[in-house]
Amino acid sequence: MPRTQKNDNFIDKSFTVMADIILKILPANKKAKEAFVYYRDGMSAQADGEYAEALDNYQEALLLEEDIIDRGYILYNIGLIYASNGEHEKALDLYHQALECNPRLTQAMNNIAVVYHYQGERAKEERDEDGAEALFDKAADYWVRAIRMAPNNYIEAQNWLKTTGRSQIDVYF
Repeated sequence: MPRTQKNDNFIDKSFTVMADIILKILPANKKAKEAFVYYRDGMSAQADGEYAEALDNYQEALLLEEDIIDRGYILYNIGLIYASNGEHEKALDLYHQALECNPRLTQAMNNIAVVYHYQGERAKEERDEDGAEALFDKAADYWVRAIRMAPNNYIEAQNWLKTTGRSQIDVYF
């Protein structure tokens, strides 16, 4: 049974109805519409914590999706699943692929920075100060890029950049 038929709460049902209406009136080819259905089902499964099902749907969406920007969002969501499962290297690879598709995807930049920061903290715990600093510098580079594109976002990252002396400027506009 498709995920769209399993939705039993009001918000999911409302979203599904609206998405179905948009799909009917959207001037897109059949392949693009089918890709969207898989993407939507992937997001729904991911929200429910059904990661294997979400990955299956995202993989199908990737096979069908031709729009490069939309492919970036699919890759980003796959990266979220791998990151949440602790597979940080795979997540980094997917976030970088997402940025290749959509260089303005600040969420991917932020998540790359989060992974590098996490890895820096682990290196610091292992007393690898040089490795930790290199990873923190990588995190800072991605956070600065994300903040420059979305200056009202990533407040904690902005504070971290300032408190660690990695912020070259005070305002990112």
